This record gives sequence, C-alpha cells and structure tokens, in this order.
Amino acid sequence: MRVVFAGTPEPAVPSLRRLIESDRHEVVAVVTRPDTTAGRGRKAVRSAVGLLADEHGIEVLTPRSPRDPEFVTRLTELAPDCCPVVAYGALIPQDVLDIPAHGWVNLHFSLLPAWRGAAPVQAALAAGDEITGASTFRLEAGLDTGPIYGVVTETIRRTDTAGDLLERLADAGATLLESTLDGIADGILSAAPQPADGVSLAPKITVDAARVTWAHPAHVVDRHIRAVTPAPGAWTMIGDVRVKLGPVTVTDETLEPGEILARKDGLFIGTATTAVRLGTVQPPGKKAMAAADWARGARLDEKVRAQ
Repeated sequence: MRVVFAGTPEPAVPSLRRLIESDRHEVVAVVTRPDTTAGRGRKAVRSAVGLLADEHGIEVLTPRSPRDPEFVTRLTELAPDCCPVVAYGALIPQDVLDIPAHGWVNLHFSLLPAWRGAAPVQAALAAGDEITGASTFRLEAGLDTGPIYGVVTETIRRTDTAGDLLERLADAGATLLESTLDGIADGILSAAPQPADGVSLAPKITVDAARVTWAHPAHVVDRHIRAVTPAPGAWTMIGDVRVKLGPVTVTDETLEPGEILARKDGLFIGTATTAVRLGTVQPPGKKAMAAADWARGARLDEKVRAQ
C-alpha cells in the first residue's frame, strides 16, 4: 500500500522504520509537527520522525494544523491507501480522515478502551496495572474510540519508568502496526468495535501534576514518580528549593509525611506509610546527582521538610 505516515516523537520512530524497510508498503510522505526552536541560537529542531524521513529522502509535511488547505490538497495529491499514525500530536478532522481509502490507522500504547488519551503509559504505571500493551485502531472523531484491529500485551515490571515501558511498547507496537497494515492490504483484517465497559482516560500530565504528594502511601509515591519519569519529571520542594527526583525505593523506615532523614546510606522522606529512599536529586541549574551526595552538600536543617 501507499502510505503517508504521521508521527512526531521518538516512540514513533520504530514504526516508521519498520514501514520504510517493508517490501509491502511504500512510505510516500511523512506528516509531523512543525520544527521547534531550542538553544541559545534558537535553532530549528526537527522532530525524531522528521529526521528519519530526511535520512531516507522522504517528503516531510509539517502543517501547523491538519486543517491547513495546502496540507489537505497535498495529501489528496499523494493519494495514500492508508495513513498509519503514531503519537502525531494533533487531532485529524473528519474530511482529512476520509482521504485515504483505508482511513487512518492509529497505534495507541494501551489496551483499549483502557487509558484513552495522551498519557496511557504514565496512567497505567500510576494506577499500578500489572499488564498493559498497544492497540491498533481506525481513527474516528472521538478520542481513541475507533474500532480495533489488533493488540499486543506487555508485562509492567516492578522498576519500570514511563520511559522504560514506552521503549518496549514502541518496538512491539511497530510490529503490530506493520502486521495490521499487511492484513488490511490482504483484505483479511477487519476492525471490531471497542467494548463499552472498561473505559478509562489518560489526559496529558502537566508539570504541576508531576509534583510529589508525600501524604500519599509509599507505593503510590513510588508509582507516581516512575510514571512521570523522564517527562515531565517528578519534583518536590525541600525547604525553599525545588528539586527534581528520580525513582525511589520503598523502605521500612518510619517517618512523618514530608519528614527528611539524611544518613550515610541515603536520603529518606516520609510518606503516609513508610519512608522512601531517594535515588537521584536534580537541583535547579545542575545535573542530577545521588541524593545522599546532594544532601551532604546542601547541609539540610533538621526542621526542613519536603512538600
């Protein structure tokens, strides 16, 4: 099939690579979010998907909105049979969804209808799910509500961060997306409606929402921090200093919520149950470092609390 691939961040790259290497599908163009600017020189920064397309000489379309008339015209000219999409980052209007004969096939990193929305991997970790996965489905106007073509499952490991889990799902999902397109091309695969039960939502996680609440039980704090690692990153206030936190370890220490204990064997903070031992701490303007090393340099007052 002739396909136009839509995607933006690194987790979409394995899927695009698989389709580029496929001998059954031709990637005639890529749709990705516009270049951003970064650094002191405010240089343009291409998306991960855009960079891979550039490497292979594939046309890259960067509309500010999928509604842009020039984009709609160009997509129509390309006449794709299908538009696979992975973490593109913008809503596709119905008239654009209707352009390819086989529609837009989305790879979503959850077992739908669980965790519809922008942050399914983070939501699964924060909820303490033991199993998650990825689903391919046909895009429609609703939020991740379209009929499902196929799924793969993935066990969530005890120490997984969102970054760890997403990396595995991106690889497994790439295989699923390719096999889905193969089945559609062969006319042997049809989509089934999502179940009405088991719907849950996973909205985008803001920086404010990534703040640690020490009044929660230790296992909830642990899940929360892993769920927002690496982005947007867990943080807390220690005294008047805002610090980012890496994953923690639940311990048997008993401290009051937010109470801090600095010892040679680590830096501990109390929760509603037992304390957690911090792994890394990143103070403003500095690199992440071992929590115990940071505590020695910070010379924390005994009255200072995390909040």
